[in-house]
Amino acid sequence: MPSENAQITTMIHLHDLPEALLQQIFSFIEPTRARNSASLVSRRWRDLERRTRSALSLRGNPFTIPYPPSPFPRFPSLSSLDLSNLSPWGRALSNTPLLVGPTLPDKFPDVTSLTLYSRDPTALISLTHHWSKLKRVKLVRWHNRPSGAGITIGSDLHPLFENCEEIEEIDLNEFYCWTEDVTEAIRSYPLVAKGLTGLDLMLANATEGFRASELVSISEVCPNLQRLVAPCVFNPRYMDFVNDETLRKLATNCPLLTTLHLVDPTPITLNNNPGAVNNLPENNPSAITPARLETLFSSLPLLTDFSLDLSHPILDAGPALEALGQRHAGPLVKSLKLGYFQGVCKGKWLHLDGVAVCGGLESLCLKNCADLSDASLAAIARGCTRLSRFELIGCDLVTELGIQKLAFGLRQTLKDLTVSRCSLISAPALVNALKLVRGRLERLHLDCVWTRPTAENGAEHDPLDDNNDLNGLCEPQSKRCRYEQDESWECLRELSLWLPAGEFLFPLMDIGLDDCPNLNSITIKVEGNCRAKPDPRTFGLSILLQFPELSKMKLDLGEAIGYAFTAPFGQMDLSLWERFYLHGIGELPFLQELDYWPPQDREVNQRSLSLPAAGLIQGCFSLRKLFIHGTAHEHFMRFFLQMPNLRDVQLREDYYPAPENDMSTEMRDKSCGRFELALNSRLVPD
Repeated sequence: MPSENAQITTMIHLHDLPEALLQQIFSFIEPTRARNSASLVSRRWRDLERRTRSALSLRGNPFTIPYPPSPFPRFPSLSSLDLSNLSPWGRALSNTPLLVGPTLPDKFPDVTSLTLYSRDPTALISLTHHWSKLKRVKLVRWHNRPSGAGITIGSDLHPLFENCEEIEEIDLNEFYCWTEDVTEAIRSYPLVAKGLTGLDLMLANATEGFRASELVSISEVCPNLQRLVAPCVFNPRYMDFVNDETLRKLATNCPLLTTLHLVDPTPITLNNNPGAVNNLPENNPSAITPARLETLFSSLPLLTDFSLDLSHPILDAGPALEALGQRHAGPLVKSLKLGYFQGVCKGKWLHLDGVAVCGGLESLCLKNCADLSDASLAAIARGCTRLSRFELIGCDLVTELGIQKLAFGLRQTLKDLTVSRCSLISAPALVNALKLVRGRLERLHLDCVWTRPTAENGAEHDPLDDNNDLNGLCEPQSKRCRYEQDESWECLRELSLWLPAGEFLFPLMDIGLDDCPNLNSITIKVEGNCRAKPDPRTFGLSILLQFPELSKMKLDLGEAIGYAFTAPFGQMDLSLWERFYLHGIGELPFLQELDYWPPQDREVNQRSLSLPAAGLIQGCFSLRKLFIHGTAHEHFMRFFLQMPNLRDVQLREDYYPAPENDMSTEMRDKSCGRFELALNSRLVPD
């Protein structure tokens, strides 16, 4: 009998499972490549995959004929559709076969979430006419706002409110338009606006933001808002700026808010010249007062995610944050982002104050908090024991000792850490301070400042010389010996680096980041002036060979400024800098995906791939996906056809303003089509 049962068991195949059970199994498959592979096994599996797929991002060129391919598959359960990455990227879709007739609505009948690059209102008019049940819409546009006949204030959004009466969430974080467009469109359809629960209105390249009257008018017609993200004018020097009264009206009109992010997009500029006087906190405070913040928190009992990023300081904000942490009604606040707050946490003695009272916090970002000290971080670590994500930006009093205290207190929960623009913390000091949590961190961002900061007397600052080393943690020496220091960053999956222009990557291995066995993604951002001659040595991408699992890289040179064309005498153009930064990328045998932002010349709005860059990227034979966030010449793009594993290439001008008229030899619609046809006609090994 046992042998017969074993024989029967071995004869049962996965195909023999009931249809309902097999369909349930397919619904748990999330990776896109795994789904694509499963659909190639058999016709039955292909049909099951289509019936259970819930999200899809369409790629390819809709300007080619025939498109969509015939017969085009039907996805009856698909609810989320992304059309923002169609090629040629950023072009208007109004005259393409993709939008002629009800092709897409017939194949995707159940779509409720749509992402679309809306160059002009025509594409949105065509799609929303068929998909009137849309609930979530994200619009993308990095080109200039269209002008001309038929384009009026709010015309980009009118089709959305006219045809989709059940719309609940609108995301305009990557959509360039005017604040007047948003306000006018929402106020014109009060019945539809009443059903809105989420508004993300950061607006691509927003320079000023919403005025007080605009913010109040939006809140008046959207009483059921649960999420609001918006840039605002907080500067008291401007007319109609956001102040205490604006926040009071906002809380009164939208009492159901659970997420509130208000950001001042004005950059903070400090004069670093000797003897210059900056706008100090006591001389130029914000129009938002701590008393009003305390009232705001009490008026929004459901608030769990709050962000207020200002360019003028709020003085003595500690009592307001204590009121937020000690409120009895509603859930605990879980996420806070505070920009230019003073008195966030004093950390004196052993009692908790300020933000340290918010014991339910899981994510905390402190930005430009001038009086935040090492003792403050120790108090935050003792009070906010659930923190898994912590960001520290522009806090000049914090030293390596403060990071040690934070890491010690959060050694069981901290997973994501960002430390940036803190003048007393160098990269070696930060890595040294994280010895206790090396084996637990999953994501880390650091500024690659390789030299340790110096004290006023010229000597190097050593935090271990301070009198109050780790006593602020209230742990005796006998207990501290129990916590072993991790030598390997075994859980680190993502690493983010910032470097000034001309700095090298080689010291990264010497400071203690050489053992990251599971690192699969790295982001490198370079910022600064590239108008001088680069160093004859290379940047150092070859050291990334130390990370065997590294498959994704983002190399962002978009803030590296130089000369795109003929440089003045004694200066170098950007092509030499691209050679400096990309040298060694061909030596990375496991790299599969690359996002590359070329350096720019702001005077001509030029971000274009150079000949040395194209040649060096061509040498990376393992690449499968390549996204260039800029323009390129067609004959340079032809280099990539020699890469055997490359399957997906796209030019994305996703920066404002995206160039309207490219050079005569740069990629245009027809040249993109020719390149994609040549790329797709090749045989790929897998």
